[in-house]
Amino acid sequence: MGRKLTFAGGIYDRTRALVDGSVRAEGIDLNWITMPYHEIWRRMLNHYEFDASELSLSSYLIARTLQRPLIAIPVFPARAFRHSYVFINKESGIKAPCDLTGKRVGISEFQQTATVWVRGILQHEYNVDLETIHWYTWAERSRMEIEVPARYKIQRIPSGKKPDEMLIGGELDAIIVPAIFPSLAKGAPNVSRLFEKYEEVEKAFYKKTGIFPIMHTVAMREELWRESPWVAVSLFKAFQEAKEIAYRLLTDLGPYKVSLIWLRNAVEEQREAVGDDPWPYGLSKNRTTLETLQSYLFEQGLIKKKLGLDQLFAPNTLDL
Repeated sequence: MGRKLTFAGGIYDRTRALVDGSVRAEGIDLNWITMPYHEIWRRMLNHYEFDASELSLSSYLIARTLQRPLIAIPVFPARAFRHSYVFINKESGIKAPCDLTGKRVGISEFQQTATVWVRGILQHEYNVDLETIHWYTWAERSRMEIEVPARYKIQRIPSGKKPDEMLIGGELDAIIVPAIFPSLAKGAPNVSRLFEKYEEVEKAFYKKTGIFPIMHTVAMREELWRESPWVAVSLFKAFQEAKEIAYRLLTDLGPYKVSLIWLRNAVEEQREAVGDDPWPYGLSKNRTTLETLQSYLFEQGLIKKKLGLDQLFAPNTLDL
């Protein structure tokens, strides 16, 4: 039996081997618990309730600049291109990103990684002035209380209102969602994506920037790391091994294992677009992406200073 360690996080193909115990972190008896992201974020960012957890990358970067007692390892279990998560009301007059100027845009929470990425991309790729937009938030509770610059026009959506219904009803002109609402997945006649050919746009963005946006990292209590720094290395290696198992399952030439009929076509298309390791771990392979997100946070006023990347991650994981 190794050291008992409680970890809170999601279950993905990249982590399943860690969850079911087929991969074990050396020297660790891992108790993996699952719960809604917002609950993990709130409990870890404010009360440090878990030994380690998956964590919103933007909130972690903010917390690190505020000297919260957390330290990350360069493991990034959740990523997503975000162009496809922006929906508009067709009657709002929005035809292109520049038309968001002055419009009413719904977001879950201002510090949410997904919305930080989208705002940064809108500003840098499409010259959208973020300060002209009227932002409407819908998260019931903040994951972590922070100061948001007064230059932004931000208000809560009215109590009892739902953002997707407000978009469909024309009370919002656009919304940026972390996950697709069922009503939007079904399709509404007056709603569409801002980027209708989003796959082409996302591939072009990756080709131009090399960025597959990171949503989440893995963080541990800093006290635990100082007491047992080897835990960070053990966790990193275990996450890496679990991810490699997921890759092997996707590329297995035998039939039946994955319930996707044209799996090999999808895998080959993905390889052509983003290479053999689209979910890379380690600092060196993610430097540009991390620097870009930190720059977005700084420009948007969510952090008051930028830290060196070697200050953001456990020192004994920087070369892994």
